[in-house]
Amino acid sequence: MKRISILGSTGSIGAQGLELIEHNPEQLKAVALSCSRRTDLLREQIVAFAPEAVSLAREEDAKAIQAEFPRLDVYWGEEGLNTLASMEDADMVLNSLMGMRGLAPTLAAIDAGKDIAFANKETLVAGGQLVMNRVREKGVNLLPVDSEHSAIFQCLQGSGDNPVRRILLTASGGPFRGFTAEQLRAVTLADALRHPNWTMGAKITIDSATMMNKGLEIIEARWLFDVPLEKIKVIVHPQSVLHSAVEYEDGSVVGQMGNPDMKVPIAYAFSWPERLPMTGDMRLLDLIGFGTLTFEEPDDEVFRTMNIAREACRRGGTWPVCMNAANELLVDAFLHEKIEFWRIQELLEEVLEGHRPVESPDLEDILEADRTAREETASLIDKP
Repeated sequence: MKRISILGSTGSIGAQGLELIEHNPEQLKAVALSCSRRTDLLREQIVAFAPEAVSLAREEDAKAIQAEFPRLDVYWGEEGLNTLASMEDADMVLNSLMGMRGLAPTLAAIDAGKDIAFANKETLVAGGQLVMNRVREKGVNLLPVDSEHSAIFQCLQGSGDNPVRRILLTASGGPFRGFTAEQLRAVTLADALRHPNWTMGAKITIDSATMMNKGLEIIEARWLFDVPLEKIKVIVHPQSVLHSAVEYEDGSVVGQMGNPDMKVPIAYAFSWPERLPMTGDMRLLDLIGFGTLTFEEPDDEVFRTMNIAREACRRGGTWPVCMNAANELLVDAFLHEKIEFWRIQELLEEVLEGHRPVESPDLEDILEADRTAREETASLIDKP
């Protein structure tokens, strides 16, 4: 049985991970859960899955949970996340935290020798070299949960030392595929939260709408699969059936297909190199029902975020840290209707213009660059 610590158990990925655990009780067990604010849902999960330990964002919430469940080990804050990530009884950590707060627990899990089912792309964006060096040093497995990176990982299985010509990273195009720059100026929050194919958290949904999600995934793929940026090609595929593909030197293209269902990549990360059976609510792919699958070039003049991400990755150092931090704050500002949708990429470019990079950052440098970028971004958001 694989014992799993879930960081972010009340979010979309964490909740779907628990569904898989519920349907596979002989193979999987949730030993630890963490949440930020949704304490009522965490209470339900504690009752349903009987974890050994939990962690909450705030001390007052942790004390309330401890009073209700006196036999449970209860932690809080960043130290609590690090404790769950490195706990002795866990074989694997599902890191489904949002944003930079996933970096320290990722490093803690690696140092403790835990395999990681990885859904926290911002950590690799900001600390890719640091994280991957630590992964190689400790000999742990970093198993991608993003549908695209899981697809690439699956396409690489059994390839041996055969060189890769290109990684073909697919994108749905989001809700505004085909829009002009002028049309983006009329986009509302409700429009941006209406993704055509995937059910995801609000932050990822907005990133998909701006196409920054694909920019982040380009950087993630660069580090996960140790390929240069020039070998990563983004292709818009509106049906979201081909989740991504790998092109080999002989011209063969190996792709992974399936319905847009995040439980599939989560399950593969949990069970790799084996595969879990489908749960009751998962559907087989009906290619005949889909009929036609289409592919097109992304519009990187209207959606500049992918090129912003490529350039940040190309420059290296703390450039991606600054980009990621600014994007997190700008998306949050849009979600709280403090800025308009089209201003996200404009303000992102403005923050990056003033960045003073560190070339080979350690963890302290990364955290400082993140803090500085957030301060600068907040000041721009507050400007009239």
